[in-house]
Amino acid sequence: MTPSPLPASWTRDEPSPQDVAELHALLRRHEAAARGSTSAGLAGVESDVAGAGAATRRHLVLRDGSGRLRAWGTVHDRAAGRSLVSVVVDPDLPAPGADAAAGALLAWIEQVCAEVGAERELAVTQIDSGAFAADARQQRWLAEAGLARVRGWWQMSRPVDPSEAEPGHLPEPGPGVVIRRVGRDPDDGLPLQRDLAAIHAVLEAAFTDHFNYHEETFEEFCSRLREDPGHRWDHWWIAELADAGERRPVGALIGAVSPGDEGEPDSSYVEYLGVLRSARGRGVARSLLHAVFADAARRRRPSVGIEVDETSSTGAGALYLSMGFVTSYVTESWHRDLTVAAPDPEG
Repeated sequence: MTPSPLPASWTRDEPSPQDVAELHALLRRHEAAARGSTSAGLAGVESDVAGAGAATRRHLVLRDGSGRLRAWGTVHDRAAGRSLVSVVVDPDLPAPGADAAAGALLAWIEQVCAEVGAERELAVTQIDSGAFAADARQQRWLAEAGLARVRGWWQMSRPVDPSEAEPGHLPEPGPGVVIRRVGRDPDDGLPLQRDLAAIHAVLEAAFTDHFNYHEETFEEFCSRLREDPGHRWDHWWIAELADAGERRPVGALIGAVSPGDEGEPDSSYVEYLGVLRSARGRGVARSLLHAVFADAARRRRPSVGIEVDETSSTGAGALYLSMGFVTSYVTESWHRDLTVAAPDPEG
């Protein structure tokens, strides 16, 4: 993609904490135009730009001649071999200016992804971006930058009935299945490291054969999830199988809080749900979801959200549909493998 030059009056720089509110407003305008609704929270933008998430992200913003922020690009060093990137362009910009802004951001993204790959001493790194299924403008920009659509994702939601908070309303786990929250240290209240390590190990093993799996260290895993403003330790569950008097971890669910839009109540969101291949077919995933439904009902939350691969080989989509989830909208993954230039031996 050869971007058209930006107008001479435009400027480009890194955002500051003072830009968070304007960035949030820009992101919500983009969501409203691209999918017809919004969900971006102010706290999430603040974390990514100036808070806990800033350490693994690089940002570039473009301003027009009046100083108004019109476009925003982000590169997130997500894991070894993979950078999550985003391009947000003001939907109110006419086509020539919007195309130029998108082109400038995607050229910058390619440069930064190459730098991140070189820092990780990689020969090839993945540029991983996305678009809403109905956003032809974003799709065109990504295609022109050499990315290709590789997957679709159902963004699903399920209403929560207050009665699900009552004991016995939801089915009990199947034979031998035990569902519990992450344990806490009685002295400081922090989660037990052995439980966190068990969850990490289960999810890494469960997702090894899933689409676009990239290994993530325990430290990267915990740090990244704590960056999310919706993170809560009491939204982490472990599923164990009791066999021959012993219990072993076979499944895990990590939940989070999704802020309500325009003053609406918060809802619960399933960030991760994984079950070891050896334990599938015993109702482990269903039992973990029942735990989330009951928890959301006790917190008087109206719904639980989840994302599922539209071509999942595990039958997850059918499971979620059978449990009352419906698709709210669809997103797409767009990828490009970028060759990282070898470091200069003289440098």
